[in-house]
Amino acid sequence: MSADRPPMARRLMALAPFFAFAGILVAVWVTLASGGARNDSTPGLIGRAAPAYELPALAGETPVTPAAFAGKRYVVNFFASWCVPCRYEHPWLMDLKARGVAIVGVAYKDAPEKTAAFLARDGDPYAAIGQDPAGRFGLELGIEGVPETFVIDNDGTIIAVHRGPVTEEVMRDRILPALGLR
Repeated sequence: MSADRPPMARRLMALAPFFAFAGILVAVWVTLASGGARNDSTPGLIGRAAPAYELPALAGETPVTPAAFAGKRYVVNFFASWCVPCRYEHPWLMDLKARGVAIVGVAYKDAPEKTAAFLARDGDPYAAIGQDPAGRFGLELGIEGVPETFVIDNDGTIIAVHRGPVTEEVMRDRILPALGLR
């Protein structure tokens, strides 16, 4: 009977990579199904003035600044071409654009040519796209990773924050109400 155990143990060890891969797939599925929320607590961000920024534009020479959006509510969305959850939320951003919402895209730690290819393939929901190659603007806003979305009020105050991909629930319960939309 003890002679049977080593071959069984070898069989189980041979299946270990499969179980590890299955565990990773389950973790990704649970993350996406839960809206990708990381630590969604945002103490100190809501009600705070958005930091001033001047980001190099993805295309063109005029830097991306908040001046172009002064006096109206708008969205700032951190994304990257290498970010899988960013692809998941992309249709929701396209929906915001269709509703007339101005969205500032911040290409976070991404190569400009890869950002441009991502947007050419999936559509461009952004009114302006700034580059944050070193992640400095992201640090100023306290982001934990991409994607993250901020709603900025008419006076430059942060009025909503979402860490993780935008989903139908996030749009309905957080983003649209902050924008004064249904």
